[in-house]
This record gives sequence, C-alpha cells and structure tokens, in this order.
Amino acid sequence: MNEQSEYIRWSEILNRRFGLPLFIICFGVTLHALDELVVATMLPAMVDELGGLDLVSWTVGVYEVGTVIFSAMSGLITVRYGVRFPMLCSSICFGLGCLISAVAQSMEVVLLGRLLQGFGGGGLLAVSFVASAVLFPERTLARVMGLLSVFWGAAGFLGPMLGSLFVELYSWRIGFWGFGLSALVLTVLIVLKIEDRRMTATETTPDSYPVKRLLALTLGIFLIAAASIKMTSLAAPVFIAGGIFCVAMFLALDAREAKNRMLPLQPLNLMEPMGSAVTMIFCLSAATVALPIYGVLILTSIHDASVLVAGYVIACSAIGWSLTTFLVSGLPERLDRALINWGMYIAVIGVVGYVYAVPNGPVALVALFAFIEGVGFGIAWAFIPRFVLHISEPEEIERNTAALPTAQSIGYAVGAAFVGIVANWSGVADGQADAISYFSATIIFLACVPVYLFGLFAIRVFVR
Repeated sequence: MNEQSEYIRWSEILNRRFGLPLFIICFGVTLHALDELVVATMLPAMVDELGGLDLVSWTVGVYEVGTVIFSAMSGLITVRYGVRFPMLCSSICFGLGCLISAVAQSMEVVLLGRLLQGFGGGGLLAVSFVASAVLFPERTLARVMGLLSVFWGAAGFLGPMLGSLFVELYSWRIGFWGFGLSALVLTVLIVLKIEDRRMTATETTPDSYPVKRLLALTLGIFLIAAASIKMTSLAAPVFIAGGIFCVAMFLALDAREAKNRMLPLQPLNLMEPMGSAVTMIFCLSAATVALPIYGVLILTSIHDASVLVAGYVIACSAIGWSLTTFLVSGLPERLDRALINWGMYIAVIGVVGYVYAVPNGPVALVALFAFIEGVGFGIAWAFIPRFVLHISEPEEIERNTAALPTAQSIGYAVGAAFVGIVANWSGVADGQADAISYFSATIIFLACVPVYLFGLFAIRVFVR
C-alpha cells in the first residue's frame, strides 16, 4: 500500500521514545493558548482597575509584536543552535513577562510585560513547528498537530473558567503569577528532556543575526499599532504609512540575504506557493483577531453576559479548531489540498456571521459562528505544515515551517492595530467601557471581512 494512503496511528508518537518530548512541546503551546484566553477574559477587570480602554488592542498587538520578533528568528536560531536553546529562552522570557504584568500599577507596565510574554509565548509556538519537523517522523506530523490541538482545546475549556475565577474570587494578578510558575516548570523540563537536534546541515548555519531587519520590522509594527491609540486626521495616516514603509524595508533587506534569510523567498508573491501561504495566513489571522480583543468587552457591555459566559464564547473558536484538528489529523496526505481549501471556506462563514451576531446577539449565535470559524481553521491547519514540507526545498524546510507562525503573528499584530484604529474611530477611545456601542461592534467586524476575502484569494494559488 502507498505510504501516503496509510492511516497514521497514534502509537507512532505516543510511546516511550516520543511521548515526553511531545508532552513538553504541547505544554509550551498550551501556555501560549491559555495566556491569550485568560487575558481576554480578565481584560474588563484590568481596564476597571488600571484604565486604558484606548490601549485594549495593544494588549494583543504588543504581545504579537514580541511573538513576531522571536518567531521571525526562530527558524534562524534553530538552524544554528537546534531546538532546545530557543525553547529555553522562550520559557524564561514568558515567565519574566508574567511577573512584570502581575505587579503592574498601570496599563503601560502591563503592556511591557505583555511584550516579554509575546517573546516567550511566540517563541514556544514557533519553535514547536520546527521541533515537530525535527524530532518526529515526517509522516506523523499531522498527528503531532492533532495532539497539539487537543492541548489547545483544553486551554479553550480552561482559559475562560480560570480567568473568571481569578477575577471573581481573587484578582486578575493571580493569573499572571500562575503563568510565571508554570513557565518555571516548563524551563526545568526543557533542560532535562529536550534533545538538542537540528535538521539543516551545519554549512548552512548563519554567521550573524539580522538586527537591522528586526529593528525595521519592529518599528513598522509599532508605528501601525500607534495609529490605533488616537485617530487624528493627520497623525494616523502618517504613522500607518511609516509603518508600511518600515515593513517593506524589512522585506527588501531580508530578500537580499541568502545564508541567514528569515522568511521564504518572495514571501508576498501570490504566484508562488510559499508567497501565497504567507499572504493567506497573514490575512486570515488579521481578519479574526477582533473577537479575542473586543469580544468579552462587547458581550458584557451590550448583551449583559457574565465574564465567564463571554470568555467561553471567545473560546468556542479554539474549541472548534482543536476538536476538528484532532478528528481529521489521521487523514492521508493525498487529501491535503482539498482539506486546506475547504477548511478556509468554512471559516469565512464565521467571519461574515460576526458582523450580524456580535452587535445583535443572541450570545449563543456569536458562540455558534465562533465555533464554525474554529472548525474551518482546524480542518485546514492540521495539513498546512505537512503540505509546506512537500513544497519546500530541503534547505528551506526550517525557514518555511517557522514562517507559518511568523506570518500568523504579524497578521495578529497588524490586525490588532487595524481593528484598534477602527474601534477608536467609532467611539471606543472615549475612555468608558460603555463606549463600545452597537455601531462600534458592527464597524469593527465589518472591516475584517474584506481582509479575509483577500486571504481566500491567496489560498487558490497555495493549494494549486
């Protein structure tokens, strides 16, 4: 029987050889997933105590900036040092960021902690993609993604409950202390049990780090995000144009490199498979970031939902994603193209549905569309990394696999800035929680639809 048509059994990775490294990778991804859901649930309480409603989008945007910086370098670092060193740095950064947020007395200090959490959480997520390709047999990669989805789904169930418990019984600060302790445990496990392995030959190892490129990328994202703080007729367009220029400079500088290039060749060329993949993931991520940022605030403000209920509505996307990925991950490789294509088309139902459901309700309808969006992404995401392996040259595998979470994080960061601009323009920047009105909720989610549709166009080239 052809290997591509064989069913991949769980016993191929759930055994004495692969079990513990797989658990450690899943543990790191779970911290990243829990962080996003718990913080989204705790956000109203954080705003009540510290203020800074106009900075709400930055709680995600700054986190993703840190994620972008580390994930953009993750392929490069793993080429040079293997997977253990970047995982170790990620867990330490994540823990330190949690401690800073736990003792913060202003939203600005929380954002500093979120930046470091982004370094750590993004690193754990990005390196998990590379580690999955390095530490486990290629044919089992979809199963590894399936198990990662189980832990992501567990975070979906636990995140809102933990966030609401911290807020209602103790304090939102306890949540950050708990994450810091978890990061310490993860650090010990990485030191003891992760092999220092790499995939690329040593002669491809780079000699230097792309400091200029990272500075250009970071400045670009910060300039775009800064435009979301206050909308003025002159400042916002200037900041956005400056941010786009800096990101373009990053892409141009990166394209000139050969040995230590961070992204695939021609990352925005829609006529090339990896270019269409990067564009697709960027657009789809940017188009779906509005619900994690503003969902809890809108549902508690407009629909009088409890923090716990609102948190679980947001988690429905992660739950649908995880459940579906787990169920389909054993399907053969010959179906990859069709599953990626149909998954992304299913997800658009949720994105379009938000435009009506979030401002109008009922809350159950918002949860349904969130679940549908997650199901679509779950179907597609289980097979995107495996498909990328097949279309990549051997020397590009680590860069290309690391480019997936990098594009996702850039999409989340730019998307957070974009919806922040839209939200503040529609009245959210007035400084009161009840400023999130029916009009604001409608405009925020309507603005995301064209971005997603452009991502669907990129899919056609990717799966061709």
